[in-house]
Amino acid sequence: MKHDVLGLEAFVALAEQGGFQKAADAIFITQTALTRRLQNFEALLGVKLVERTTRSVALTHIGREFLPRARRLLADLTNALTEIHETGKAQRGDVAIACVPTVGIQYLPQVIEQYAARFPQNRVKILDHASAGVADAVLRREAEFGIRIGGPHHPELVSAPLLEDRFVAIFRDDHPLAGRRSLSWRQLAAHRLILAGEVSANRPLVDSALGARGVPLHAHYEVQRSSTALGLVAAGVAAAVVPRLALQRGAYPRIQVAALRDPIVSRTLVLVVRRTASLSPAAQALYDLIQQQARPR
Repeated sequence: MKHDVLGLEAFVALAEQGGFQKAADAIFITQTALTRRLQNFEALLGVKLVERTTRSVALTHIGREFLPRARRLLADLTNALTEIHETGKAQRGDVAIACVPTVGIQYLPQVIEQYAARFPQNRVKILDHASAGVADAVLRREAEFGIRIGGPHHPELVSAPLLEDRFVAIFRDDHPLAGRRSLSWRQLAAHRLILAGEVSANRPLVDSALGARGVPLHAHYEVQRSSTALGLVAAGVAAAVVPRLALQRGAYPRIQVAALRDPIVSRTLVLVVRRTASLSPAAQALYDLIQQQARPR
C-alpha cells in the first residue's frame, strides 16, 4: 500500500480543529482541497474515519482509534525531516575522527570545545591511534578524517599540513639537567634517556635528523606512547625526548622542559582524508575549524 502523507495530515488537522474550514486554515489549504484529501485517504484505507453532518464533524470508532497513531506518524516524520535539514546545515550529526594520541592531549581539546559551542547537538567520536593506525581508520571508513604524522601515505589518501610540533627534552626537577631551558642533542646524549620505540612514527624522524649530524643517541628505555614517557620521567627514572604537544600543562608539576637544538627536530602533523571522500556537513565543519585553529608550535 502506498503512503498518503497529505491525507494523514488532513485527517489529523480535522480531528484537532473540529471543522473543515478551521482544519483547512491550520494547514494552509482550501476547504475543498482538505475534503478531497480526506476522501482520497479514506478510499485508500477502505474505511470511514469521519462522520459528516450539516452541523458537526465527528470521528468514527476506527477514526478515534487511529488518531493517536496518526499523530505519532506525523510527529516522527516531522522530526526526521527536521533532523535531515539540520544535518545539512551542520547543526546536528555524529562525527568520527582519528588522531595520534598527543594531538588529543593538548591541541584537539581546544578545538572540540569551540566546535561544541557552535554545534551543541553534534556528537564527536575520537579514535586515538598510532600514526599508521590513523591512516587505516580513515581508509576503513571508521573515521571521516584523521590527524597523523606527515610522510608517505596510501595513494587513496590526501593530506594537508596542519602544524609543526617540535621535539623537546623533559626531566624531573632533581635531574642533573634541571634548570636548563635549552640543550643540544649532544648534551642530552650523555644522560640516560627514554625514547620512542622503533614502531613509533616519531623515532625515524629523530634518528634520521641526528644521523645526518653524526649525533649518537641511545635509549635506555623505549616506550610506544609519550604519556608513558611522561610517567617515567615524573617518577625520576630518566630524562626523555617527546613532542611538545605531549605535555599537558600542570599535569606533572615537577617535570621541566628544555628546547632541543643543533639540530632543531620537529614533526609535521597533517590532516588526512580519503581522496574520493565527501565529508558529512558536521564533519566538514569540524575539519574546517581544525584548519582554522592550526598554528605553529
